[in-house]
Amino acid sequence: MRRFVRSWLGLAATTATLALGAGQAFAQKEVVFGLQCDRTGPTAIVGTVLCPGYQDYIALINSKGGVEGHKIKVLEIDHEYKVPPAIEAHERFKKEGALVEGIYGTPQTAALNKKLEEDKILGTTPGFGTAAAADGKRYPYTFPVAASYWSQAGAAVAFVKEKLGGNLKGKKIAYIFYDNPAGREPLAVLEDIAKQEGFEMRTFAVPAPGLEMGAQILDITARFKPDFIISHLFGRAPSVSIKELKGKGFPLSKVVGLVWASSEADIIAAGGMGMAEGYNTIQFAGVGKDFPVIKDIEAMYKAQGKQPPKEMDSTVLYNRGVLIAALHVEALRNAIKAKGGATPNSVEVKKGMEAIKGLTLGGLVPPLELTPADHEGGGWVEIWTVKGGKLVRTKKWFQGYREVIQKHLAAEASKS
Repeated sequence: MRRFVRSWLGLAATTATLALGAGQAFAQKEVVFGLQCDRTGPTAIVGTVLCPGYQDYIALINSKGGVEGHKIKVLEIDHEYKVPPAIEAHERFKKEGALVEGIYGTPQTAALNKKLEEDKILGTTPGFGTAAAADGKRYPYTFPVAASYWSQAGAAVAFVKEKLGGNLKGKKIAYIFYDNPAGREPLAVLEDIAKQEGFEMRTFAVPAPGLEMGAQILDITARFKPDFIISHLFGRAPSVSIKELKGKGFPLSKVVGLVWASSEADIIAAGGMGMAEGYNTIQFAGVGKDFPVIKDIEAMYKAQGKQPPKEMDSTVLYNRGVLIAALHVEALRNAIKAKGGATPNSVEVKKGMEAIKGLTLGGLVPPLELTPADHEGGGWVEIWTVKGGKLVRTKKWFQGYREVIQKHLAAEASKS
C-alpha cells in the first residue's frame, strides 16, 4: 500500500468535550482537508518545503481555535510525483470526507480534473496544472488560484519587453522547458505572443529528470544567441540550468524563471546567491519573512518552546504553502458563515472559494478575487531578482498579455 502521512495537526479527537459553566459541554467540530505532496520523488525539493508551510498555517489556525469553531485535520499523502498514487490519494480524501483538496503536479491535475467535478470536491492547483481551468464554468471544481502557466508566460514576455526597451520586433527569445505536460503548457501562448510582437522564439526541451542539459545550453548560447531566455524548469533542473548558463558566460540578468524555477533552493543548489547574481524570478506569493502571517507562525513555535523550522528559511516555497492553506481556510470560513455557523459540505466550500475577495495576507499575495467565472484570480505576479546575495523585489504585482490569455480561454471554451 502507498504510504499515507497523517498530519500531526489532526491529533485532536473528532469530538472533544469541554466543560462549560455548570457541567455544560459541547462537541468540538472537525473538518478534513486533503493535501497531496511530493516529499520523496523528483520534485521533493519543492514538496519538502511547500507542504510544511501548508501544515504550519493550519496549525496556526487551530492554535487560535480553528475556523468559526471548527478544527481542521489535514490528511497528507506523498504521491512521489506519480499519477496513480495521486488518484489513490483523491479516493482516500473522498472516503475521509475531505471538503477541499490541495493537488500537487500538472500530470496529476490532468488526471483528476474530471474526478473533482464528479465527486464535487474542489481542488487547488496554484501556479501549475491546466491553464484553461481559469474558466470556472468549464472546470467548476478546479481552481488555479494563482497565475497559471499561460499567465506566467504572458508576464514573462511583458517583463522581457520592458527589459529590452519596450520593443520586441526582431528580438530573439529562447524558451527552455522541462519536457512534460507542465513544460509544454505555455507553448501555444508564447507562440501567439511571438507572432503578435514580431520576435523569434526557439524552444529547447529538456528531458526528465532535467539533470543533463549541456547540449541545450550550448545550442542556446553559442548558436541561437538570444536576447533573453525564459526558463520553465523545476525539480532539480533549475539549479543545473543556472550553473550551465553561468559556465557558458551567459548573463543571468537576461534570464527569467517561471515560478517553479525561482526558489532559494534552486539558487543555493546552483552554488549560492553570489553564483546567481542578476537572475530574475517570477513569483505568485511574496518572498521573505517580513509578512504578519509568517511572524505569527514564528511566534507560535516560540510560544511552544520550539525554534521555527529550517523550512521557513526557504521562503519562496514555504510562503506558497502558507498561501494555499490560507485559501482553503478562507473558503471554509466563507462557507461556514453562509450557513450561519453550521458545518458545510464540499459543494458549499466550493462556493466559499468563489466568494474570496480582497485576500492579501498582509501583502503576501495580490488583492485576490475569485468568482464562479474566474478561478485564477487574474494571473498576478511579481518579479524578484538576485541582488547582493538575496532575492529583491524588482517589479510589483502586474499582469501580462491578458487579452491573449482571454483569447485562449475562449478558444478552449468553444471546444466544450
